[in-house]
Amino acid sequence: MRTLVLFVTVLVFPVEVTVAAEPSPACDAKRASIEAQISEAQARGRTREVAGLKRALKNNEAHCTDATLAKEREAQMKKAQREVAERERDLSAAEAKGDVKKIESRKAKLEAARAELVEAEKALPR
Repeated sequence: MRTLVLFVTVLVFPVEVTVAAEPSPACDAKRASIEAQISEAQARGRTREVAGLKRALKNNEAHCTDATLAKEREAQMKKAQREVAERERDLSAAEAKGDVKKIESRKAKLEAARAELVEAEKALPR
């Protein structure tokens, strides 16, 4: 009986591992984006950037799921929210001091941080 269970396990397990999941449209879109970035980096002669992007592409092909993309997007949104909060604090401090030059600088940085937050909040392509 033990031999039969072992034999069945050996036969079934490789089949489960080799069956590939249907790639999601979001993963396909991310893959296309990475491939476009690789082309741009190659055109500009940025070999280190190309190497990093190729690693990212390989990782995408091996591990991309809707769940991992959702986690990645959530992390980007949280980072952008923290950045906006920090920039708002910086602006408040500059306004308290009354330094016009710093106020303008902090406003520009806050707007840039808000733009990043808007980008992070955009839905992934489906």
